[in-house]
Amino acid sequence: MNETLIPQPEAHDDRRVMTVTQLNNCIKTLIDGTDFLANVYIKGEISNFTNHYKTGHFYFTLKDEGSLLKAVMFRGSAAKLPFIPENGMKVVCHGRISSFVRDGAYQLYADGMEPDGIGSLYFAFEQLKKKLEAEGLFAEARKKPLPKIPTRIGIITSPTGAAIRDMINILGRRFPYAKIILYPALVQGNDAPPQLIAGIQHFNRARNVDVIIIGRGGGSIEDLWAFNDEGLARTVAASALPVISAVGHETDFTICDFVADRRAPTPSAAAELAVPETAELQRKINNIVGRMDLLLSRQITQKRQALRYLAASRPMTNPAAMLDDRRMSLVYLGEKLDRAMQTDLAARRHNLVQAAGKLDALNPLAILTRGYSAVFDGAGRVVSRAEQLSPGDTITLRLTDGAATATVTETKPNE
Repeated sequence: MNETLIPQPEAHDDRRVMTVTQLNNCIKTLIDGTDFLANVYIKGEISNFTNHYKTGHFYFTLKDEGSLLKAVMFRGSAAKLPFIPENGMKVVCHGRISSFVRDGAYQLYADGMEPDGIGSLYFAFEQLKKKLEAEGLFAEARKKPLPKIPTRIGIITSPTGAAIRDMINILGRRFPYAKIILYPALVQGNDAPPQLIAGIQHFNRARNVDVIIIGRGGGSIEDLWAFNDEGLARTVAASALPVISAVGHETDFTICDFVADRRAPTPSAAAELAVPETAELQRKINNIVGRMDLLLSRQITQKRQALRYLAASRPMTNPAAMLDDRRMSLVYLGEKLDRAMQTDLAARRHNLVQAAGKLDALNPLAILTRGYSAVFDGAGRVVSRAEQLSPGDTITLRLTDGAATATVTETKPNE
């Protein structure tokens, strides 16, 4: 190591005195000059993790049973991680050890990280799977049924891969009446998810297909990683059209498989799921036609039997007898109506006589028939008291058969 790079202390009496900054710079120079510390892998458990969202930097501590080591991962490296670190996660970090002069503390400047014991992509897959499952995107209740007989099939995949050739062959063999519409897209690499998302959105806007197949052939987890994209998963889940996911081989699973309405183990199996087989469909149609013929024949036979029964019935063979029966019923009903009317009239007549008697008893003019008369003054008012009259007044006497006019000559009170 070149000692001239190490800050030299000032002479002070017979002692060599250093400032704090000089000491920290000296330590930093020593650490940075050690080649081994410039390229280290450190294993430990994450604690005190902070995701500084404004800057994009990660700050955390690595610890084991005996020690702690502060660490930082700047935005450029943090953005490349396929997963989000969490407290308690055991990881292996790559980076360099250096000292921060201001604080006088050394720390790890990490530029890479992966879970300890499992691959980072697998961990990211499990992390996203748990998140989306908690949101209900995998629930069977929200998944749409596939159409029974689709006439238009939308396929989102690479136009040059073996998967599209297999699907076209199987669709043509099973159900040649269906129209195939291909949306070409990358199925691998960082540019693949946006193109796959655009394919789903295109078919949903155009509504020119009945069902969508999205997928590719087999490969490593890195090859299939585009189908673990969170944005693609949410787009598939939000699709108004049913989506069949067909990614890789039967043993391969992606996030797209879990959110899709149906998962096919291979692209070829997806083509078989999407459409019915022509021969099988024809057999089902023949069965339906046969059942319809049988049911229709049974109904015709039943209607003919009912028609023969009606034709042999008495009203059809002897209509005059039916008229006689109806005529007798009409006569009976007429007599019954006449008796009811007579009974009702008698009751009403009796009630009328009673009411007339009551009215006659209350008639004030009936009193006149017993020798009484009603007295009215010149204004036509009834006179009921002697004090209402004076000598010389003209009064009218109302009798049974007429009236008489008289002049009052004298009034006397009762003795």
